[in-house]
Amino acid sequence: MNLLLLQSETIQNNVATIVGRQLEHIIQVQRLTKGDILRVGEINGDIGLGTITCLNNTSATLEIALTAKAPSPIPLTIVLALPRPKMLRRILQTIAAMGIKQLHLVNSNRVEKSFWQSPLLTSEAINEQLILGLEQSRDTLLPSVHLHKLFKPFVEDELPSIVGNSTAIVAHPMSEQRCPIDCQAASTLAIGPEGGFIPFEIEKLVQVGFDPVHLGSRILRVENAVPALISRLYPA
Repeated sequence: MNLLLLQSETIQNNVATIVGRQLEHIIQVQRLTKGDILRVGEINGDIGLGTITCLNNTSATLEIALTAKAPSPIPLTIVLALPRPKMLRRILQTIAAMGIKQLHLVNSNRVEKSFWQSPLLTSEAINEQLILGLEQSRDTLLPSVHLHKLFKPFVEDELPSIVGNSTAIVAHPMSEQRCPIDCQAASTLAIGPEGGFIPFEIEKLVQVGFDPVHLGSRILRVENAVPALISRLYPA
């Protein structure tokens, strides 16, 4: 945890109260004590420093001063076929850590129906993983995650307005065009499930303006393809 990310309701008059997972991290991992200073931030707010004024096994009290802005987000919207829950946890943390602020989880022919019943898809569970990613990268801006259980209506009725004037590409290993490098403008990136989008789904995406691109001859797992594509499109 490189940033202690605070909920707005835990802050009163520049004093924050820390409990739970974050308290355990302060005590057991960082091994901080009263008087120590750590980097803190407010969700969707600024970043600064916090001084521990009280610390015990049930809570910690910090005096905080938030003086810096969060890093600028990457102008990339990701449309991702819903992965299996264990993989989704890692992907949520990854996209948050890498500066993505818009994620659309969609259905696909190769997405198992049971995935949509996962408790990980509750707002609370999603935000928990996003916060872990933000804490890793010292960011405070919480990504927005949208769920779409029907592929065809989403692509035909909603996706065009989401894409807007951005460059739209879909990761497709069978394509002839290589993924672009170092984009300067906003982009929308579609990534399929394990095994990729089926031909019908690729066709529907192409019809609304997506260009199929590939990363090379090797086929990556979705959890590896996501950071690889982001890094190629918007290198740090």
